[in-house]
Amino acid sequence: MSSFLSQQASLPPLLANVHSYASGLFTETSTLSFVTNSVLVALVVMGIVLWFSRKATKNMTLVPHKAQNFLEFIVEFLYNQVVGIVGEKQARLAFPLLGTLFIYILISNWFGLLPGVGTIGWGKGTGFLSIDAAHDPLLRPPTADLNATVGIAVSSFLVWLFLTIKEIGVWGFIVHTFGPKGGLKGVMGMVVAVVFLFVGVIEVVSIVIRPVTLSIRLYGNIFAGENVIHAMSDMMNGTGAIGSFLGSIILPLPFYFMELLVGLLQAIVFTLLCSVYIQLSTTHDDHGHEEEHH
Repeated sequence: MSSFLSQQASLPPLLANVHSYASGLFTETSTLSFVTNSVLVALVVMGIVLWFSRKATKNMTLVPHKAQNFLEFIVEFLYNQVVGIVGEKQARLAFPLLGTLFIYILISNWFGLLPGVGTIGWGKGTGFLSIDAAHDPLLRPPTADLNATVGIAVSSFLVWLFLTIKEIGVWGFIVHTFGPKGGLKGVMGMVVAVVFLFVGVIEVVSIVIRPVTLSIRLYGNIFAGENVIHAMSDMMNGTGAIGSFLGSIILPLPFYFMELLVGLLQAIVFTLLCSVYIQLSTTHDDHGHEEEHH
């Protein structure tokens, strides 16, 4: 492990323009040592969301103003998508989580594309207010920090667990996971029961690793995009002041549009998967009971 870390730390700047971990903004002995560059941006993003939500809902009118109209459009659109997946009953409970997840992840992803985010920080000086590379940037998108994505994924998992137990109960969850389907009796029923027992074990394993897959998928895509933009910005370094300046603007420009799409897709994928998990675990197996009764 130590040799792997040393090899990872010795990667050339072109392959790793930023650290894979968040950088602290205060000394380790400070009471604010937990504040990293990603935590700072996370607080800024949260402040932006709360500020706009407050502005849009402070003086609500029958004929909505621009901010209220925009927020109502977003909320109504997202709510209809959630209803289409989890149903009306679960949507009323799950939408506060799912809607917040989508908006927060999307803004966090796009925040990393703003000028100065990831490019202003500490490094080896090359001139007045200039450094060769911002390996320890002052600002970094939260979703490019594995700590943040793990926190979001674990929070989603806990809400999923609460909604599942609330809807079908502990015993209902066990039956839903391990119970045989189809209502078969006799020898075939016993065979099917054994098969579904093994299937249930596999399902439990997949449930346990959901926070891992959700967090790593989001983190990996955003962190990779961050490095691609940094790498393209540095491609023409050493070609003179004008060449370096033009290269840092022109070369990464197509990748900015790609990262806009990636940021949106990752917010959709994360929210969609959470919605599907809720739908799968809160759906009653009414069809099987009807067949058994018949």
